[in-house]
Amino acid sequence: MLLPARNPFHALRHRNFRLFYFGQFVSLAGTWMQVVALGWLVLELTNSPFYVGLVSALGSLPILLFTLWGGVLADRVDRRRALILLQTLMLLDALALALLTVTDRVTVPWVMVLAVVHGTSSAFEVPIRQAFVIDMVGKDDLMNAIALNSSNFNLTRIVGPALAGVVIAMAGVAPCFFINAASFLAVIWSFFAMRQADAPNREAGRLTAATFEEGARYALGTASPRALLLLTAIYSIFGFSFIAMLPVYARDVLHTDARGYGGLMTAVGIGASIGALTMAAMGHRFPRTRVLRAAGLLFSLSLAATAVARHWWLAAMLLGVTGCLMILNNIATNTQLQTTAPDQLRGRVMGFYSLMVLGMSPFGSLQAGWVSEHHGVPAALGLGAAVCALSVLRLAEPGRQVGT
Repeated sequence: MLLPARNPFHALRHRNFRLFYFGQFVSLAGTWMQVVALGWLVLELTNSPFYVGLVSALGSLPILLFTLWGGVLADRVDRRRALILLQTLMLLDALALALLTVTDRVTVPWVMVLAVVHGTSSAFEVPIRQAFVIDMVGKDDLMNAIALNSSNFNLTRIVGPALAGVVIAMAGVAPCFFINAASFLAVIWSFFAMRQADAPNREAGRLTAATFEEGARYALGTASPRALLLLTAIYSIFGFSFIAMLPVYARDVLHTDARGYGGLMTAVGIGASIGALTMAAMGHRFPRTRVLRAAGLLFSLSLAATAVARHWWLAAMLLGVTGCLMILNNIATNTQLQTTAPDQLRGRVMGFYSLMVLGMSPFGSLQAGWVSEHHGVPAALGLGAAVCALSVLRLAEPGRQVGT
């Protein structure tokens, strides 16, 4: 018998999480405006799909290099204070990009440098933020909070690109960068307004190889987290790279403008938001192994269908389905990793997860950009769909213990 549905907003009863949730909404909306504007800016500066992918890759490359150490820090520092510092650094990065653009001094090298700076801050911020959730809500409400964070992320994927499309059409890309810089103030304020979270005691001391190896032994030496992390890496390289290619897909395949591109990003966000809220209310009713397998196979199918779509409305509907299936898989994976990880290793496990989700995306952006440059975006999407489908069949097979 299926369990009854839960209130999808239950975790908002925690004051600290409520502050965090609404501060993140404002900040993430600004971030998505910048994502849309940055992709369009690079395309205007270079007229090259490869450079669009390269800039996206450079923004994610520091995560590949540093996010595991960010996970180690998450187990050893005051997470709230660390997040305030890192969010402030990202504010300054967005402000620098805005000033360069509005003064007509922006160049591709400048964009690349600022992408690396932003990515370095994110490399430490993401695992610390992921591990901070349990400090705000506790283990009982963790899955609901993770799903709400995902819905927040994807609701802003609706609001941000829609606003960006209008702003770019009316005033260019520079205002999007200014708005993003200002939006960081909301989440920084939310951290200052929090009451001290009831966090477990964390070890103090230097970051050493032994500290890192303790987390690596658990994450890579245990069958369940290892299979989940490997599958997540494959999604990041071959599946989720479709997002980096959407500017090129919009212009060269669907023959639309910045507003049409923003609409496609919005469609992904609508689908992902529906998936996240569904998971928040009903995710506990189904074994996560089944969710991972079904969502993975259907994600691959919807991505393949997007590759052959040639009409904007059809592509938008397919991308909405793709976004929904992508987020179902992500929430199930994140929840499984966090709820089964030992408390003292949770930050390091989130470091590995962040590495697979974000650190592998440079390879995804580069391979998708290269394939799109030489064979077209549809070929890149089709290749990604095929690889993801085969990986799900192998790694999420019924006999493999990747969830509960």
